[in-house]
Amino acid sequence: MVSYTIRRILMLIPVLIGMSLITYSIIHLIPGNPAQVILGEQASPQAIADLEEQLGLNEPFFVQYGNYMMDLLRGDLGTSLRTKSAISEEVWPYLAATMELTFFAMLFAIIVGVNAGIISAWKQNSLFDYTSMIIALVGVSMPIFWLGLMQQWVFAQELGWLPATGRGNPRDPVETTTYFYIIDTVLNGRWDQTWTSIRHLVLPSIALGTIPMAIIARMTRSSMLEVLRSDYIRTIEAKGSSMVSVIYRHGFKNAVIPVLTVVGLQTGTLLGGAILTETIFSWPGIGRYVFDAIGNRDYPVIQSGILIIATMFVIINLIVDLLYTYIDPRIKY
Repeated sequence: MVSYTIRRILMLIPVLIGMSLITYSIIHLIPGNPAQVILGEQASPQAIADLEEQLGLNEPFFVQYGNYMMDLLRGDLGTSLRTKSAISEEVWPYLAATMELTFFAMLFAIIVGVNAGIISAWKQNSLFDYTSMIIALVGVSMPIFWLGLMQQWVFAQELGWLPATGRGNPRDPVETTTYFYIIDTVLNGRWDQTWTSIRHLVLPSIALGTIPMAIIARMTRSSMLEVLRSDYIRTIEAKGSSMVSVIYRHGFKNAVIPVLTVVGLQTGTLLGGAILTETIFSWPGIGRYVFDAIGNRDYPVIQSGILIIATMFVIINLIVDLLYTYIDPRIKY
């Protein structure tokens, strides 16, 4: 297991280098002079020359890339052109917000999707099966922005049960340490703020987790149907084991590999694809951070944001690969 883990980690090195090369090349793919694009057409030649020197654009490409890699190895992601702050310092609050939202969205998607898929396979061709699969089909097809707006209208505006936007009460800000509001409020003993943070998470988590939930439900059902038709399942049933034991202990354990693959892919997608949800619910996440940087032509932030999201996607895939070997040791061979 240790040697397999080391091999998988070493295989990530060329992937990460390739990602850094692609993200760094973005600024060089801009038509015309990148410095002039950033400063605008009315910028003076001296201002353009100063910015080119500041960004290192007057050096050969591979010299620039080498300097960029050296900065990355030191943990320096560059400086925002808009705020003049170090990106490595200002990006963490946004990244923590997205990670918190993604965690609760995937928690909702896994709990609902896995159980719906298992019960649908167990009760194949029943009313529950047809209903859940129709809901899953609607969930895959439903635009996130429409679902989010409908949630705000029904649960925030009409019923007043949940807040429509934000992470917390602006009149009672959270004292941040980790920037994960749930953790910070618990550490500070502010249970009222914890409840407020949870209430703010409900609507965006459901909106963001609806599509993954539908995909997980369909994949779980398909995988479970194949397993439940196996000979060893009939043998276990013949021995008098309870259906709960047959389905969850023996059946789902052997059907979990495809489901785990979908969960890993969807988690990585949510980390980088939550821009619509974060915009609708005014959630200050990494998606909004990069989106605002695109509007402001803050290319160092765009490069860093893309690299961070891609790196997290790769790390999640590594975790999924390692979980494969834990669930089924034959895979590592």
